[in-house]
Amino acid sequence: MSSDAMAIRNIDVESRPWVDTLHGWLTTVDHKRLGILYILYALLFLVIAGGEALIIRIQLIHSHNDFVSPQVFNRMFTMHGTTMIFFVVIPVLFGFANYLVPLMIGARDMAFPRLNAFSFWLTALGGFLLYFSFLGGSGLYGAGNAPDVGWWAYAPLTSRAFSPGHSSDYWTIALLVAGFGSIGTAINLIATVLSMRRPGMKLSRMPLMMWLNLIMAGMVILAISPLTAAQIMLTVDRYLGGHFFDTQAGGSATLWMHFFWIFGHPEVYVLVIPAFAFVSEIVPVFSRKPIFGYPVMVGATVSIGFVSLSVWAHHMFTIGMNSYANSFFAITTMAVGVPTGIKIFNWLGTMWGGRIQFKTPMLFCIAFLFQFLIAGLTGIMLGSAPFNWQLSGSYFVVAHFHYMIVGGILFALFGAFYYWYPKIIGRMLSETLGKWHFWLFLIGFHLTFDVMHIPGLLGMPRRIYTYEPGRGWDTLNFIVTIGAFIQGIAILVFVWNLIISYWKGAKAGNDPWDAWTLEWSVSSPPPEYNFASVPVVASRRPLWDLKHPEDPDSQYE
Repeated sequence: MSSDAMAIRNIDVESRPWVDTLHGWLTTVDHKRLGILYILYALLFLVIAGGEALIIRIQLIHSHNDFVSPQVFNRMFTMHGTTMIFFVVIPVLFGFANYLVPLMIGARDMAFPRLNAFSFWLTALGGFLLYFSFLGGSGLYGAGNAPDVGWWAYAPLTSRAFSPGHSSDYWTIALLVAGFGSIGTAINLIATVLSMRRPGMKLSRMPLMMWLNLIMAGMVILAISPLTAAQIMLTVDRYLGGHFFDTQAGGSATLWMHFFWIFGHPEVYVLVIPAFAFVSEIVPVFSRKPIFGYPVMVGATVSIGFVSLSVWAHHMFTIGMNSYANSFFAITTMAVGVPTGIKIFNWLGTMWGGRIQFKTPMLFCIAFLFQFLIAGLTGIMLGSAPFNWQLSGSYFVVAHFHYMIVGGILFALFGAFYYWYPKIIGRMLSETLGKWHFWLFLIGFHLTFDVMHIPGLLGMPRRIYTYEPGRGWDTLNFIVTIGAFIQGIAILVFVWNLIISYWKGAKAGNDPWDAWTLEWSVSSPPPEYNFASVPVVASRRPLWDLKHPEDPDSQYE
């Protein structure tokens, strides 16, 4: 047979560009595309979790409401809490880290690109598994569908006796799978920051954001591991005859609380340290001053990383620990406020005397400073064991936690979106819509979470689906719910801004903010290879040195 007979004839195949594009995104190992996937994934679940929050608030808008049943209410607050922590805040922070870390240190990709992709898809699988529980969670005798055990899943609520069927199993497996994805991303971030910096970028010259992401990644490995162990132990209890958390067979329900909160409280700092990173990059640029006290900021973050690993049991003051344990955890809770306070002073010191530009990213950061201070102060209050005994399990704790997550982390995240969207997309977000988003969200936030402290002080327990009239809670809950809807409107404005600016936003150029770090030295969006040549760094603000060769930072460092 001739070679001509074996040759494959040219066949005209209809081009399918959307298929090629989809295939490219699904199989990518490019850190920028994976960062965008993380962010889009988080935005999807933000909308879902926001809808669940509105269902919760509609149910509590007045006493004896029957908008949803008690069972559905339990599922909603379980799914809302789990989704926000594990499938909104963690993925969006990892998304920004994935996109920005290589660009800010002058690298062309993460240290392990395939591990990066694998970690994202593990995280994505975890979220989809959790929500598949609405379909697959109905188990023996049709018991349950979505998990209804709270985002903390205290024993014995998760035992087969109290949680028949498979809804709790979906919760367990989803978090287990996503946890492995988080650990993979953390390892990748550590390896990238430590081994792929450009010539001249010593540790003391890294942008603060790199320091904070390095510390965050180390904390992820330390915090996720106990939760992963607890999930495995819970699965053994449910299906293999184990008794780790079965009190009737010699186990300990308190053991689960320790395992969960050894993860849970460092996790708060895992989430807030990247928010600190965003603020530490945005505030100097819009104050037109370098960050005040760079070495102290690094030291304060390292201190937070260490001390935050020893505060977990302040969530457990009411379980009957002895006075020595109560005293230890109260002291460490107070102590973690010291390096946090140092950061607030340094941000204010950066702004002091600066030529502040009140652009949308800066507005969100200024709000962050005030709200994070309030969240920290109420945290110190709850860190006092006698005060905690009175308010543990009340809506005061819910208000404090949301002040931290929403008033702190989410506001900083919105600032990051407005700051780096031009670099990622190549177009500016609308300042007008951004201001509408900011003011609506600010008003809604304070209506909801300022007022929410008061029913907590008046004794309203958390996680109740209804309440009796005449206890002084009705008007307060009505105001809280109105504020939640205003926040929902603000989120819709934000999403609309993201969409409309993608098509019609003003062209951003390489450096629309006149910033100083390496990501602003390349085109917007950056090319696939990031840098055509290896950048050389001589100071913490390499673009300042490039723009002002007569007065480089390198001569002062």
